[in-house]
Amino acid sequence: MAKWTPKHEAPEPLEGPVVATITGGTILWFVLFLVQVPFYGWFDDRDLTWWVWTCLAGAGLGLIGIWYVRKRDAAIKRHEAARAAGTETAGETTGNPEAHPGA
Repeated sequence: MAKWTPKHEAPEPLEGPVVATITGGTILWFVLFLVQVPFYGWFDDRDLTWWVWTCLAGAGLGLIGIWYVRKRDAAIKRHEAARAAGTETAGETTGNPEAHPGA
């Protein structure tokens, strides 16, 4: 069996409002939990309480996700600031061969 080789390079990862997206999802999970809590008896009668607890777990994991993406975002910004400061003071290149085709 031949080894699979890609025909093209992978695209760059999408960077967007990651913190806002995770925060919005976490809020949505928590709101869904709060909406279902008054109907806990209905869910319990039908053996569907896992719906309620899934929403609470989603909110809890979302809090961990918010912490993680905020730390990640701060680290990316620190890295970019350090790289920009290093290139301005030392006159180094960014390591991107496309930026300097003659190099």
